[in-house]
Amino acid sequence: MSDTGTLAARIQALEDLEAIKRLKHRYWRCLDQKRWDELATCFAADATVDYGSGRYRFQGVDAIMQFLRTSLGEESGTFGIHHGGHPEIELLGPTAARGTWVLYNFLFNPGQKRNVRIGAYYADEYAKVDGEWKIRHTGYAALFHEEWSRDDTPSVRVLVPSHVRV
Repeated sequence: MSDTGTLAARIQALEDLEAIKRLKHRYWRCLDQKRWDELATCFAADATVDYGSGRYRFQGVDAIMQFLRTSLGEESGTFGIHHGGHPEIELLGPTAARGTWVLYNFLFNPGQKRNVRIGAYYADEYAKVDGEWKIRHTGYAALFHEEWSRDDTPSVRVLVPSHVRV
């Protein structure tokens, strides 16, 4: 391959890596902000998920979105923040990649007075579909998963912006 061809391939690889990083960050942002329609665009049509070391497995965008809307939607009363980073992404070819990400997730449900904290590692597979990277598979295995009742910590108060209904 010529120097120009090598340089073009290296630039394409960097662009692909950055696009995959942005995709994963959009996935977490949409989860936290409950932007279900935008979140659905992160997945390939044949996507699969495996959350909680196999506890929650789903195939296809409709099934995945139904689960996420039910478990994290506004009606559930659950709020969360997903912190992810330390990406290790391997390009397997021009339209396939896999990656590993660390996750720190905090969820709380004011109505249930319930908090959840999860530390995990995601294992992802990506596919480039019509020129755009999509999640083909995502899932995590927890390093720890802890839950507690805020009734056990009476000094804890929940302060939320006025636009958030609690």
